[in-house]
Amino acid sequence: MAVLARDLALPADRLALLSSAFAVGLLVVAVVGPRVLKVLAIGVVLRVGAVVCAVGGVLIAVAPTYGLAIAGGLGVGLGGALLILIAPLLLSGPTAAAQLTRVNAFASASGILAPLAIGAADKVVSTGRLAMLVAVPPLLVLAVIARPGVTHEQAVVAPQRLERRVLMQVGRGWARVVLAVAVEFCFVIWAVARLLDSGLTIAGAALLGSAFPIGMAVGRAIGPVHVRGWSPIVPGGLLAVAGTLLVSLFGTPAVVTAGLVLAGIGVAPLYPVTLAALVATPGLSSARLAALGASASGVAILLAPAVLAALAGVVDLRTAFLVTLPLLVALFLVSRPLSRGHARETVSP
Repeated sequence: MAVLARDLALPADRLALLSSAFAVGLLVVAVVGPRVLKVLAIGVVLRVGAVVCAVGGVLIAVAPTYGLAIAGGLGVGLGGALLILIAPLLLSGPTAAAQLTRVNAFASASGILAPLAIGAADKVVSTGRLAMLVAVPPLLVLAVIARPGVTHEQAVVAPQRLERRVLMQVGRGWARVVLAVAVEFCFVIWAVARLLDSGLTIAGAALLGSAFPIGMAVGRAIGPVHVRGWSPIVPGGLLAVAGTLLVSLFGTPAVVTAGLVLAGIGVAPLYPVTLAALVATPGLSSARLAALGASASGVAILLAPAVLAALAGVVDLRTAFLVTLPLLVALFLVSRPLSRGHARETVSP
């Protein structure tokens, strides 16, 4: 966004729409996704998402005007959201949480290279925006190799007497995804700003800003950790709490960076585990449940970083980061079984 603002000679706040484009795409796809999947094969939707995302990336890289740049951001948001919708449907089953974690591990590892590529391109060629073009060939390859498949239509199998319980499970599952993604994106959006606040230069903060995605990549490479039958949400959440305290309560860059790494490791399994559990809820089609997961991510990405920013306007940023603690506590609470009378609700398939 900073490079784009410089290239177009615009104030950075005019490009704020780019930061919410992915969330907007998730919310749009959440509404239309189940209907689309009833008509189009999964492979077709995968191809459309990859092509739209690639076109959006090209527009961001070369757009000469504000309007085209925003259109590119929305293209990346919509296309990426379609890929997010399809992923849990392709990786369903009893090992879905582990598979989604591995996929996100590769994504996190690739994401570490993004700011480095943008910075390097900005020094070597005319603008760092051209680094966006690196993402285009893999997306086009995906569009070519994706198989058509079949339409993803699954009948609701739950009896009517289970409708209230299913509704409650879906609601709790949706809330878990919102909370998990909210914690993650508080760090994703504001980690570099917190490092700047600790006294680093912009270059130093940008470099050490990779600490959180590095932690995420490590945590997702390890995968969901089970401790004495507890859900992976518990050990992961406790590590995230420890990382948050380091980020918030200490002012030295080294400790803040260590806190970001620790928080990244802890936060890493939360989204894959909660999403897999939501999509595995019996009684509704997995396509509709995947769309609900997309809507949960969209709501979290729109609201959580904005709430943290609003708090930072009242108190300092290091204190505002403590907002992730009540989010994690709420995640622990909503992940508990409904009651002893019900079968234990699984949070990590």
